[in-house]
Amino acid sequence: MTVDGHATIRDVAALAGVSVGTVSRVLAGNQTVKHGLLLRVRAAIEELNYRPNQAARALRSNRVNVVGLLIPDITNPFFAQMANDLERLAADAGYALILSSSHNDQDREARQFMAIMEHKPLGVIFVPTKGRPDVVVPERTRVLAIDRRAEGFASITVNQRESAALALDHLVALGHQRIAYFAGPESTDNARERREGFLARAASLRSAGQPLEVEVFIGDFDFESGEKLARALLNCPPKYRVTAIAAASDQQAIGAIRTARDLGVVVPTDLSVVGFDDITLASLVVPRLTTVLQPVREMAETAFKQITAGTDAMKSEEFMGRLIVRDSTAAAAPHVTSD
Repeated sequence: MTVDGHATIRDVAALAGVSVGTVSRVLAGNQTVKHGLLLRVRAAIEELNYRPNQAARALRSNRVNVVGLLIPDITNPFFAQMANDLERLAADAGYALILSSSHNDQDREARQFMAIMEHKPLGVIFVPTKGRPDVVVPERTRVLAIDRRAEGFASITVNQRESAALALDHLVALGHQRIAYFAGPESTDNARERREGFLARAASLRSAGQPLEVEVFIGDFDFESGEKLARALLNCPPKYRVTAIAAASDQQAIGAIRTARDLGVVVPTDLSVVGFDDITLASLVVPRLTTVLQPVREMAETAFKQITAGTDAMKSEEFMGRLIVRDSTAAAAPHVTSD
């Protein structure tokens, strides 16, 4: 043991009954290690709770196993959750994760991208600001877009159109006919696709004979935007109000719930609210938020596996959102539905 009580690679080797070189090959993912030895080494690592010393490995190899992550906004709960999932995956696999934010600015995105490249990462996972970043990627560096698509790169995304339509289907099934949709900024592809998917489903339902009124309000993805849009919408007599709000983000939806409470509009008795993302706060607010879950953990796992798979070929994959029904939605109140 070291002086601080942590297990060393020699401790692992002694417990497993193998050489230090064998343990090193297991840690490096060397495929030539025999299966029986591999199992013994892994069992010893788990028993001793051994964690590789990245600094020592860097001194020996002149390189740390690094993966870069570039996101638009670290304060956005959705991207914070994505970063947390990827950091945990990296740590468990013996990698260091370098995190940076573009602040949704293309120039900053290019600068931060190249700053990550200075660490000679195995690969970079990034959420594009818009389109293809203005960067030159070194040969054999793996780059993968996540959440949004970027020209020239494989991407891990969600079908935004079909996922957004799940919220409308849920509200219509509850008898809502007068619905407001809080859209995200038009400059964001995901926001535009969610709005288009929501409105396309509304048009399809009306064509099938469903009485339905949908009004769209454009805002940002944050709490303040949801509060502002809801205040303008709900500050009127009950007979003129919509019975439901579907939002392009959980932050907007939670902002709308806060404004409804301030105005004395009871959720879900007077007003149903649906979000999008399923951030951690969605299950903590009162009432707990019905939302469309983006499978961020599965997306993170898929992206990390591709980056660390040992192949230069990246593959695009698309996930589907899932409706999570909680307490912020209920049947439309009979006295305020359309005639």
